[in-house]
Amino acid sequence: MFGIGMPELIIILVIILIIFGAGKLPEIGAGMGKAIKNFKSATNDAEKRDAEKLDKSDKP
Repeated sequence: MFGIGMPELIIILVIILIIFGAGKLPEIGAGMGKAIKNFKSATNDAEKRDAEKLDKSDKP
């Protein structure tokens, strides 16, 4: 996964825990989840629009 192994991930998570504290982690996780969901939704919408444009241009 992007050249990052388990030891590196653990170090990153510890640093995040130190910076933000344990109380903020659920909020950060929820925010990241929403961001990923919005990104996937926008990507799917763009793909649908592109497919519709291709379908319209193919018809005589």
